[in-house]
Amino acid sequence: MPALHPARFAREDQGAILVFWALALAVLLGFIALSFDFGRISATKSELQSFADHVALAAAGELDGKSDAITRATAAAATMITDRQTFGDGSHELNSVNYTLTFLSALPASDGTAPTAVTTDPAKAIYVKATVAPRAVETPFADALFGLQGGVAPDASVGATAVAGFTQYACDITPLMFCLPSPGYKADKNIGSLIRLRSGGNGAAWGPGDFGFLDPDKKEVDPNGPCKGLSGGNLDRCLIGAERGITRCFAQRGVDTEPGQKTGIEDAVFNVRFDIYKSTMNGKRTDANYRPAPNVIKGIVPKGGGSCIGNSEKVSPNTLGLPRDDCFTTGTCTRFGNGVWSTGRAAYETKNYGSTPPTVPAGATRYAYYLAEIAKAGGAASTTPILTGRAETGRAICAPAASPDPERRVVIAAGIDCTAHPISGKTSNVPVEEFFRLFLTEPVGQDGSSPPKVDLWVEVIGSAGGNGGAGGTGGIVHDVVQLFR
Repeated sequence: MPALHPARFAREDQGAILVFWALALAVLLGFIALSFDFGRISATKSELQSFADHVALAAAGELDGKSDAITRATAAAATMITDRQTFGDGSHELNSVNYTLTFLSALPASDGTAPTAVTTDPAKAIYVKATVAPRAVETPFADALFGLQGGVAPDASVGATAVAGFTQYACDITPLMFCLPSPGYKADKNIGSLIRLRSGGNGAAWGPGDFGFLDPDKKEVDPNGPCKGLSGGNLDRCLIGAERGITRCFAQRGVDTEPGQKTGIEDAVFNVRFDIYKSTMNGKRTDANYRPAPNVIKGIVPKGGGSCIGNSEKVSPNTLGLPRDDCFTTGTCTRFGNGVWSTGRAAYETKNYGSTPPTVPAGATRYAYYLAEIAKAGGAASTTPILTGRAETGRAICAPAASPDPERRVVIAAGIDCTAHPISGKTSNVPVEEFFRLFLTEPVGQDGSSPPKVDLWVEVIGSAGGNGGAGGTGGIVHDVVQLFR
């Protein structure tokens, strides 16, 4: 083969592409190698973030403002959440030693601003920040690549943070609140107990058992409900007496209150539930928004005959309404009962049913008895009389139709610790200890003062928390736990 002349060699380009291919292959292999390292980092970051999210959510679910909220939040995260990480250094197990919790009373408006409102007060702890300790991820290919160039690969350390919060919302409820009988009073521990709620006054501080109303500025009126477009006394009466879509949602963290003793609010507003239409509610008996409950046994009948109790009434000659706790009859209690009504129950059954009362277990609540009466007569949608051969049938006779919802006589009210959070008149941003489900056991009465003091006799039937309730007057309560960051 003849020798290649130097000048010709300089001009020859055959095989040049192999040089570029070799260089490109080296770069490509480098990127492929680095992608393994970046994948390890990304996978570890994703695992740690998932762990942080679940820790924050578990802890936030306990932040209900109670005195032990932070203790319960810490325990919930520690006992409920474990996870694994794959490529970070140390143990692959992720548990309570791998994170810290910081409780916050507020979050900055911008997500780019670090939260600083740290609190150790359980009543103020609305949010929790979970910070997972950083993990170093080995990057052998990056180390080799940078080593060939005489450098050092950057530190591949990854961590994660998450911020979550909890709020309970009560929606579509009669906007009522009341002062708890005592600090720490719980609905589910007092099921069946009777409470005499009295309307709280304008000036003096409220005491246990006083009731008032929520939303004095009427910000939470459902714009699509029956109260839309109303104002003044008409709006107040609608919010208290109507059913279906009354209000938007009230947050447990803080409600605005106003006195229960207010002009225009009287017994008639509540008593449409009992098929009583008088005074300012006289024209509402044919309005479907103000239907009575499917069971209206009350022990009173129209004084002058007819089908409607107007502005006069009389005690029924042969029926009784649901009785109060026996201790109210004996005088050993005045505002708060103990749920024992066995003597009153015997009198109720004898008067109303004789020898054939509904089959209801001994010790049952009045609400359970009320439901059993409805069931025995064919259900809430039936018009079959609950009582026969008596002055009242237990079904609506004034209104053309009753509500098909047995919870028409159930209200959800915000229970407030008025000892820890004194209120007087109109007060803003008051925390709610618990939303209570209360059963109206008898028609609401009032005294002769001006404005009148109104008495609600209610039986505690349980907590409204945890998405309880059935809509309409009974309302719906949502427990909302969510990630914010």
